[in-house]
Amino acid sequence: MNKILFFSFLSLFLAQFIKIFTIKPISITHIIGSGGFPSSHSSFVTTLATLIGLKYGFESDLFAIVLIFSLIVTYDAGGVRRAVGEQANVLNKLISHLNITNIDRDPQLLKEDLKELIGHTPLEVFAGVSLGALVALISFYCFF
Repeated sequence: MNKILFFSFLSLFLAQFIKIFTIKPISITHIIGSGGFPSSHSSFVTTLATLIGLKYGFESDLFAIVLIFSLIVTYDAGGVRRAVGEQANVLNKLISHLNITNIDRDPQLLKEDLKELIGHTPLEVFAGVSLGALVALISFYCFF
């Protein structure tokens, strides 16, 4: 069994599990959704990068590669995807304000409201990074 992969996925699952209790209203369905507190993307890649660094050295080429991709994923979770969620919020309000209830020309255009909880606030990303680092440190010193 690949321990690094196992504990990275464990970190992802823990972050998703925590979302059940931190996104209102409390719902088991939050375990499979995106967005919310903490960032599971950030938690997942932080655990991966930290374990790679601890096992192979923070000076290794492997750590450098994983770190770069982890930074991209974390930036995307808190930056790009957050902006998409904010745009969805504005569009949903605009559609509601205009009271558009029936689109005769294209019924596929507005099946339902756009999903607003997509990205993360800086606090949610920080919490995900912190959770990921904690999972990595505990797992490395207890199981490696």
